[in-house]
Amino acid sequence: MKSLLFFATAAKGIETLLAEELSVLGLKDVKVTRAGVFFKGELQDAYRACLWSRLANRILLPVARFMAPSSDELYRQVKGIKWTEHMDVTQTLAVDASVSNSFINHSRYAALKTKDAIADYFRDVAGERPFVRVEQPDIQINVYINHDEAQLYIDLSGTSLHLRGYRTRGSVAPLKENLAAAILYRAGWPEIHLKGGAFVDFMCGSGTLPIEAALIACDIAPGLTRDYFGLLGWKQHDPEIWQQLIDEARSRRTEGLKRAPRILGFDHHHASLEKARQHVQQAGLADIVEIQHQDLFSFDVEIHDSRSSSSKGLVVLNPPYGKRLGQDEDLIPLYSGIGQVLKTHFMGWKASVFTDDQSRGKAIGIRANRIHSLFNGAMPCKLLHFEINDTEIFQSHRLPRLVNDEDLSEQSTGFRNRLTKNLKQRGRWSRKENITCFRLYDADLPDYAVAIDLYEGEQLWVNIQEYEAPPTVDAIKAKLRLREVVTIVRQVLQVDEANIFLKNRHRQRGDAQYEKLDDTKNFHVVREGACEFWVNFEDYLDTGLFLDHRPLRLKIAATSEGRSLLNLFAYTGAVSVHAAKAGARRTLTVDMSKTYIDWARRNMELNAITDDSHRFLQVDCLAWLAQPTVKKLFDIIFLDPPSFSNSKRMRRPFDVQKDHSLIVNQAMKLLEHQGVLYFSTNLRRFKLDHEALKDFSILDITDRSIPVDFKQRKHIHRCWELRHPAPATLAS
Repeated sequence: MKSLLFFATAAKGIETLLAEELSVLGLKDVKVTRAGVFFKGELQDAYRACLWSRLANRILLPVARFMAPSSDELYRQVKGIKWTEHMDVTQTLAVDASVSNSFINHSRYAALKTKDAIADYFRDVAGERPFVRVEQPDIQINVYINHDEAQLYIDLSGTSLHLRGYRTRGSVAPLKENLAAAILYRAGWPEIHLKGGAFVDFMCGSGTLPIEAALIACDIAPGLTRDYFGLLGWKQHDPEIWQQLIDEARSRRTEGLKRAPRILGFDHHHASLEKARQHVQQAGLADIVEIQHQDLFSFDVEIHDSRSSSSKGLVVLNPPYGKRLGQDEDLIPLYSGIGQVLKTHFMGWKASVFTDDQSRGKAIGIRANRIHSLFNGAMPCKLLHFEINDTEIFQSHRLPRLVNDEDLSEQSTGFRNRLTKNLKQRGRWSRKENITCFRLYDADLPDYAVAIDLYEGEQLWVNIQEYEAPPTVDAIKAKLRLREVVTIVRQVLQVDEANIFLKNRHRQRGDAQYEKLDDTKNFHVVREGACEFWVNFEDYLDTGLFLDHRPLRLKIAATSEGRSLLNLFAYTGAVSVHAAKAGARRTLTVDMSKTYIDWARRNMELNAITDDSHRFLQVDCLAWLAQPTVKKLFDIIFLDPPSFSNSKRMRRPFDVQKDHSLIVNQAMKLLEHQGVLYFSTNLRRFKLDHEALKDFSILDITDRSIPVDFKQRKHIHRCWELRHPAPATLAS
């Protein structure tokens, strides 16, 4: 059988993905072009593409290509084709046309001229004209005219291949089946299900994503449920080859259903669920795809069962679009709810969210590690991919809805009283000590497990950090408590909502406290002692100023005049600024992060310190301590490393418990003999290795270094002074 050229059309944005799919199907000479993919092969290859492609719109057989600078020339060329090779006069036909940048500028007119040419051809050779049938004709002819060049095709698919045959018409704003398949391919579902992973769509609507996920996982040809293909009426159709492919697909379906993973679809809308169940039934997947009622904001489902060898899997969602439904203002809470469900029920899973507005993804509270551009019809969209794990989760500053006074619980009275009392006492203390940034409340009451910090500059800002609730605490109750906290804080402090910022602080591995949450670049100036600092309440988990180190910074400032300072793991350089402002003759600020070195420079400039004696070094502190690039020693060294870090920019992972003796010994080599090194860590169970540091004089100053406003949290940090031993006195 001779090799033929075929063209598979594709929706915008998935041409390359379609080429990959066709290559996997075994098709040859696959070439991507505008709006689709060319491939070469025998008739059975085109049949296989019709039956098995999950992404293509149509499979077209080119019939002719010619210039058509006028309607008369289009008519003449079409009539000159030997149409009896493709159809009989007794068969029905339909013609679709698409024109652009051509003399013929109306698609319906081009289709009419093409139909007339074919009809007149048959009148001349057979004495009669074939009938036209718009719906499911025996032969579907497609005409494309671009820059006066016409291309004629026989549509072997007949209708778009996204019409699998299982879905009832009339679904509200549906996701086309081939777009759903593209989303699943991009999300990695073919690989995930082979590893035993489950699939969940908890906003499934009419069920398209779960059904397409089942078709992929069970090796079911998407065209197997269709009862119409254009190839069936084509005169050169080979029924034997087609039946062989159908039999093969049915056999593969039977085997595939035996190894189906667990696939679940949820939605809160009962009418959509009924339609989804109907579609699942019509797809022959009633025993595979489970459709259940669940509300996003009270989601509670056990996912794992014996069908999934893994307790993990993939979540794929297509939330409502603001442009489509006119409810954009309601979508941020919706996306926040999506994030809450993912973080509560799907830790360790992968997730992909298809959205028309990428910015809404921030409300999910999980970093997207990949993004693909796709189109839903003409609408540009983004497919956001997530890894649901501790290191990727962040909590934005977006506030929950406030509680009405009449809805506040009885327990909230206790929180209001404690906050009011603390404000009176800490306010009096802060004014006396000239302190403008301090902790007002720190989980004083177990039911309200938050830390509340006040930052006063040109305005008053409130930074609320929610401590992660243990699994034994009811999630709905914890959410209500948080809403009460924000409501009461706003009332007691009389501060605008725009100046209240909320974050979630939970245990994470590594240096996750430095991970970026947002990119607002909204910085504000606050004062501490004689210095001013830039702080940011939105872009990072920490603000840029560790309030618990305030006494130590002021202590260093008080002893810095005329002396030199080395600030290691410097973060935003606050210690360096205090020392320089107090008259230090030179400082060196060292950190691996360009962001924080730039921040430290800005802090120094904010305090009008710009001379070259105060230097900054962006480098891995561990590598630098092993081979420091300085010749002069320092009078004061501040060493405050992270508890743990496995950053790719470091030579090796760092664990403060295991590695502190090494870096302290290395840092002490850079200390003047009469100098002092301050070593601090916030690792709760940290134990200083006195034996490894026995060559130095060590003094635990933790109690003196923790400020009054942090006494509630005794383990906020540990701190020591280390000095070289005094020289031995000569014997008389």
